[in-house]
Amino acid sequence: MADMKTAAYVCSGCGIGDRIDAKQLERIAQKEGKMQLVRGHEFLCSAEGVALIREDIAKEGVTHVAIAACSRRAKTDAFAFEGVAITRANLREGVIWSQPDTEDARELTQDMADDYVRMACAELKRMKVPAGNPDRGTSKRILVVGGGLSGMTAALAAAGAGYDVVIVEKQAALGGRAAQWHRRIPYRNPYDAPVETGIAELVAAAGAHPRIKVHVNATLAQTKGAPGRFSVSVCVEGGDMVTEEVGAIVQATGFTPYDIARLPELGGGTNPNVVDQAGLERLALEAAAKGEPIRRPSDGGEVKRVVFLQCAGQRDDSGAHLPYCSGHCCLTSIKQAMYFKDASPSIDTVVMYTDLRTPGLGEDFYRAGQARGILFTKGRASSVTADGALCKVAFRDLILDEDAAIDADLVVLATGMVANSGVNIDIPEEERQKMEVKPVSVLNLAYRQGPDMPQLKYGFTDSHFICFPYETRRTGIYAAGPVRRPMDMAQAAEDATGAALKAIQAVENAGLGRAAHPRVGDLSFPTARLEGCTQCKRCTVECPFGAIDEDEKRYPLFNESRCRRCGTCMGACPVRVISFENYSVDTVGNQIKAIDMPDEFSEKPRILVLACENDAYPALDMAAMSGAMYSAFVRVIPVRCLGSVNTIWITDALNGGWDGVMLMGCKKGDDYQCHFVKGSEMAAYRMSKTDDTLKQMGLETERVATYEVAITDVARVSQLINEYVAKIQEIGMSPMKGFA
Repeated sequence: MADMKTAAYVCSGCGIGDRIDAKQLERIAQKEGKMQLVRGHEFLCSAEGVALIREDIAKEGVTHVAIAACSRRAKTDAFAFEGVAITRANLREGVIWSQPDTEDARELTQDMADDYVRMACAELKRMKVPAGNPDRGTSKRILVVGGGLSGMTAALAAAGAGYDVVIVEKQAALGGRAAQWHRRIPYRNPYDAPVETGIAELVAAAGAHPRIKVHVNATLAQTKGAPGRFSVSVCVEGGDMVTEEVGAIVQATGFTPYDIARLPELGGGTNPNVVDQAGLERLALEAAAKGEPIRRPSDGGEVKRVVFLQCAGQRDDSGAHLPYCSGHCCLTSIKQAMYFKDASPSIDTVVMYTDLRTPGLGEDFYRAGQARGILFTKGRASSVTADGALCKVAFRDLILDEDAAIDADLVVLATGMVANSGVNIDIPEEERQKMEVKPVSVLNLAYRQGPDMPQLKYGFTDSHFICFPYETRRTGIYAAGPVRRPMDMAQAAEDATGAALKAIQAVENAGLGRAAHPRVGDLSFPTARLEGCTQCKRCTVECPFGAIDEDEKRYPLFNESRCRRCGTCMGACPVRVISFENYSVDTVGNQIKAIDMPDEFSEKPRILVLACENDAYPALDMAAMSGAMYSAFVRVIPVRCLGSVNTIWITDALNGGWDGVMLMGCKKGDDYQCHFVKGSEMAAYRMSKTDDTLKQMGLETERVATYEVAITDVARVSQLINEYVAKIQEIGMSPMKGFA
């Protein structure tokens, strides 16, 4: 950049100046880093220090700023200068707090600080100021798919915050499955009895709200676009099409109870006196409407004993039924047993369980059930057979460890929740065609990656359940309620409110041309140097968020509003033509090449640590804050995600004489913790291919290692570094040093 003007600022506060030679750092920034302006300050984040930087930006025309002080995770507000490229050299947490304060350690501590300043200056020269997304979304309306409890709660939350909302409900009226409940589990004190569902009031509120538009008997025929500019074709009653322009979408399509016909051994689908929990709710509603007690379905006879069988077709490890717990079922059985006890205390109610799960204040509800005379017995039912009008339940008594049987007028199976997620894009089409019940698309997305959101292994819509609940792999589209995970009504309402807030955040960011979570506010977006592109399609395939399509010439076409700025496409590109203005193959590559590499006789190995900025890098900071020391031979470069790591960085490091490379990222797999979902998984796959390269270079395979590190691994992260450095020292210095 012809108009680039660089400046480096070295802070000596927080003990930095007491431990290292700050003046030497200034000389390095000026002579080796070639910074045009270099200043030192004893307290850079103070009002005076910040004013110094602002004055240089205004009067000296500084466009690129390197701050050598604390971690880039600290003082972000103080060091936020609009329209300026900024990098940080971590001298506090990354150097003086991670090293012992002894005379023997002073030289190595200074070496670390010197290198971090070199790296910051090298990175800065390859950075540009992001211009922001030119294709900004202008719509701030929010589409809610599903008009049940979750959907209406999300709609009312968004409308209450001043945003227009469109609800699309496939049934003839709002209310969803909760409208079919007689009562709900109590969600506030005194937690001693079932309470009104409140659904009628929600329906009335949603229907009357001036900011909420409702389509019933409607489905989505097509959804295309991106945050701030989704265009949704709604098929309404009669087959007409209505187009709705929206900025974000909340999918709240709920669940379907597991089919009891799949449980014939328990009488499901064969015995009219065996119902699931949803079926009992219908009986309770009908009875309440008539002012009568619940009666036996087969002949209308009196119910004297009812048996509730927990985990029916759930928590099954055979592969025949649902492998998971649906969470609400134990409390729902207690609630339903109370229907009978409230009608007549003489009715025997037996809840048969393997273990009873009543989290939180549900324990109070369980105690209230005991007080009413509900019998809880630990057992596992093996069969339910008809004995005239009665049901005979054969079970294994898990307390007495013997077989037993009990008669009942009515048996209620606590079956689980099956999410209404739509088509699972991870299931090949040929396998989908073999399914007994073929899934129907909910969103009908016009994405090359598939018509619906990706699903977890149990069919629930994928979302980052630890760090970013509600947030799916389709930017601007959020999941809420039982479509995301099993939950009760109270949890679903809370979930829906969270999803609505995320949708609001998405439309606001889209309007400003900024990234969505987790790099909220990032104005950068990927670009490709198409003349070097080989059309390998790795970027389009590996993008976790469906943000890359192909143009008419089959080159990558970036949809910036969908992009999360993780850089997975950059890491995937074998010819290195994809980059961001402020994060690229060159910004990291320059840092790798910038350090002062000791020779092979120095006994000072250099270990490159590429640390995920979301988990591993914060863990390193916190380790240093807690006094955990780690080797002075490492140099840490934070990366947006391990998915952004291009193998050229590994090759450059090894060719440049680095003795080892550590990659630290989030947990991958079905219970992933990667903030970008697939990034750490992609990185692990790519790194698994490096062994052959290392062998061709005559290097040990141990010189490149990948570790899963959570943000809570504060004690473990320093231990990992020290153990790895010891391993490298045992192997010996890299033979490539002589060629660097």
